[in-house]
Amino acid sequence: MSFKVTVRRGPKVEHAETASLDGALRLAEEHARTSRGREAVEFMSRRYEPADLVAARIELKGPRVRAGLDVRGDGSVVAWTGRMRRAVVEPKPGESPYAALRRALQSVKVEP
Repeated sequence: MSFKVTVRRGPKVEHAETASLDGALRLAEEHARTSRGREAVEFMSRRYEPADLVAARIELKGPRVRAGLDVRGDGSVVAWTGRMRRAVVEPKPGESPYAALRRALQSVKVEP
């Protein structure tokens, strides 16, 4: 059983594969921590602030797992789960988005 990690930063896409969910979560956190933000963008006479833009999206795919991290243009990180509809994983007080994602995926049975 393997887990795929896809990292999208603008037009650049990177793929990695790990044997465990824990390894995929560590790899996703590493990529999110090294991602840079974005500047504000004006398009069609509308201004998009850095907090509204996704600078990097890190997706985890595996057996019964579809989740990831969005690094916003202002450097904030948002954890999410879901395939077609993403549901934001809200961190508990004092919890990082990485720990919140790990907590959300702990209940997933990943064995075939």
